[in-house]
Amino acid sequence: MSSPAQALHTLEVVRDIEVAAPIDIVFETILEQLGPLNQRPDGTSLQMKLEAWPGGRLYRDLGSNAGHLWGHVQSIRPNDLIEIHGPFFMSGPVVGHLLYRLKEENGATRIQFSHRTYGLIPPEFADGKGINEGWGFHFEQIRKAAEQKQPKAVKGGKK
Repeated sequence: MSSPAQALHTLEVVRDIEVAAPIDIVFETILEQLGPLNQRPDGTSLQMKLEAWPGGRLYRDLGSNAGHLWGHVQSIRPNDLIEIHGPFFMSGPVVGHLLYRLKEENGATRIQFSHRTYGLIPPEFADGKGINEGWGFHFEQIRKAAEQKQPKAVKGGKK
């Protein structure tokens, strides 16, 4: 018989976000926010690295060969899909999946996002409150950064 600490749990966060920026800028911004610009709400860098290709790693690089593997890129298709599979920030027997699906609509970009995790989820994550707050902050960072970027000029000086 399992103790409560050993019970299997699931967590699910689903978001639908609209960003007032072109799809290529939003995609680039997601990669930055998952990787080198990833930070806590207090501004502390998480020191993340993202290898943006199939099989690439998402990991926390603490230097001196120390860190934490968060996941592997399962699928990536610029500018409309990113899937990452791994334990993310949890230490334990869990499996997680992130999905970012982007679609350009009426000059803006819609991000359909899901984070699903299953396994022996540590008690500090079991209620999902902190995870929901973290993703809320993540998407605010994406929105602010993407909406501040200007589209790159194309040849001939036009945007």
